[in-house]
Amino acid sequence: MLPLGSRLIGIIHYIILPSGEDMAEINKKVGINIRKYRTKKGWTQEQLALETGLHRAYIGQIERGEKNVGIKNLEIIAKTLNIPISKLFEKK
Repeated sequence: MLPLGSRLIGIIHYIILPSGEDMAEINKKVGINIRKYRTKKGWTQEQLALETGLHRAYIGQIERGEKNVGIKNLEIIAKTLNIPISKLFEKK
């Protein structure tokens, strides 16, 4: 049996990638959505970093689509922004 993280990635791959999106496109989409919800709250990247306990540079890399963000960190960010994690994967 695969570890939980591998199964979750497989589930996300099945749910999100059927349209042919690659991981780089998903990273960019997630980053755009994090920035959108962060700015709606009027927060800087530094404020989001302080609230989540993540490094400010890491938040910036996620928002620019440069990092593959882990499921746990996506959950932390979504909870901090008070949104369902699924909102981070929505297209516009």
